[in-house]
Amino acid sequence: MNRAALLVLADGRFPAGGHAHSGGAEAAVMAGGVHDVASLEEFCRGRLHTSGLVAAGLAAAAATGHDPLLLDRAADARTPAPALRLAARRLGRQLLRAARATWPSDDLDALAAARPRGAHQPVVLGLAARSAGLTPLDAAYAAGYESVSGPATATVRLLRLDPLDAAGVLARLAEGVDQVAARAAEAARRVQAMGVEALPAASAPLLDIIAEQHVARPVRLFAS
Repeated sequence: MNRAALLVLADGRFPAGGHAHSGGAEAAVMAGGVHDVASLEEFCRGRLHTSGLVAAGLAAAAATGHDPLLLDRAADARTPAPALRLAARRLGRQLLRAARATWPSDDLDALAAARPRGAHQPVVLGLAARSAGLTPLDAAYAAGYESVSGPATATVRLLRLDPLDAAGVLARLAEGVDQVAARAAEAARRVQAMGVEALPAASAPLLDIIAEQHVARPVRLFAS
């Protein structure tokens, strides 16, 4: 098992397009909900245990080997905001390009052919992890960590926060990432017997609302 591949997959410098997205942080900053280190940590914690948990479950299920097209439809059902569905598919398309170049596999090629406009990013992430020889738990870790590292990094730019403070936020969220990854991997194990209904479906209505507000802004730094 090539566990070092997890470092490549979770690296913010991996060319998967995440640098152009803030994970809702820009909209939260514009709305005044995120304005300092404490509010950033609160925002990231909430995102981790809602959309982050959902993403981790989908990624773990894809890494387990469950049908990615079925999981992609499950991701659609768990993403009610059109703006977030569009962002997830754009990110998925870019990640798929990077993953196919890095860990070529028939599974990735088949998904690219079936979803030329992009599959949901967590599904692609899980399939990329599987192609890289990683476990479903690894995929869940990558998705959970990404759900908080993206907003934290974006907020450094948006509010000119000290990068050391943002790193501290991520360190304090580490235990939460552990919990989310474990829950997601366990849910993925139940999909064979229970179907995709076994996967987390936590909602974050405020994230949905601010995503729609954000995409309507004529001027913005991040795509989402």
